[in-house]
This record gives sequence, C-alpha cells and structure tokens, in this order.
Amino acid sequence: MTRTCAALAVMLACALHAACGYTLAGRGSFLPDYIETIGIPLFDNDTSAFEVEQIVTQEVRQEFIGRGRYRVLPDTTGVDAVLEGAIRNIRIAPASFTDDQQASRYVFTLTARIAFTDLTTNEVLWQNPNLQFSDEYEVASGGGDVQSVSAFFGQRSNAVERIAQDFAETVVSSILEAF
Repeated sequence: MTRTCAALAVMLACALHAACGYTLAGRGSFLPDYIETIGIPLFDNDTSAFEVEQIVTQEVRQEFIGRGRYRVLPDTTGVDAVLEGAIRNIRIAPASFTDDQQASRYVFTLTARIAFTDLTTNEVLWQNPNLQFSDEYEVASGGGDVQSVSAFFGQRSNAVERIAQDFAETVVSSILEAF
C-alpha cells in the first residue's frame, strides 16, 4: 500500500510539473530574444482618408508597447527591427438597415501592406502584402448616410479608433505569435 501511495505521489508530482505546451494567447513571442527595440515609422497612406495612417500607426505602436517587452521608436535607425506599413485601401459598405432603409451598420475593410524586418539579419520575419482587416461598426447617431470614406471619418464617433485598435491587435498578434 505504501508503494502504491508513493507511486501515485510521484506520478502526480510529474503531472503537475509537466508542461502541456499551451500558453496564453497574446503573451508569447516567436521573435529572437535580441529584438528589444522596434522602429515603427509612420505608415504610408495610399487612400483619400485624411490622417488614417497616423491613427493606425499610433495604435500599432501602443499595442507593441502594451506587450511590455519592447521599446518602440518612430525611427528606422538605432533599432533591432522595423515594422513598415502602408494603408492601401479602405472600403465601407452598408451591412444592415433600419426600417426606414437607412444604413445602421457598416462593414469597414482596411487593406494594408505590412513588413516586419529583423535589421540584425536583414531578414523579413513576417509580412503580408495584402492584409485585409474587416469588421462591422454601428453608424454614429444621425441620418445614417455614409456615402464616402471621408464622410465616415468625419463623423463624431469612436469608430476609427476602434478600427485602428482592432487592426493593431491583429497585426501585433500575427507578428508575435508567428501566424
């Protein structure tokens, strides 16, 4: 009986100390350990949407900083890696309508080119030349008529910030988790 209890105790201890290989999503990193400083210059903006590149770039910088491990600079010099991007296209389309046939929700699609380069090895660690991010958002109060990207960005709402934050989370998770 004592041997059985001892064997069970050893098996339990081994089971408790054995790692199953799972980690919390968003907390790991597949980047080399020597990457401590990341340069994220202002993204290019190939669209007619005013200042969208500034909002998206800032959110991507904040997302990397929020991970707690990386120092982020707006430069491409004096850094271990560089994340460069360009907002290539923005499309907004109605997704649902009110009883009055006014759009109440929109699908916002942002297309970007992103490249993350290790400057020590000059190797592109992650890239997506045609990254598409889509999500649905409520239209700000009012008539519900968004006829262009400029009108959408001109509304007094937090939709642009939410879109930029969601996009930043997607990009940073993709880079750090090697997806």
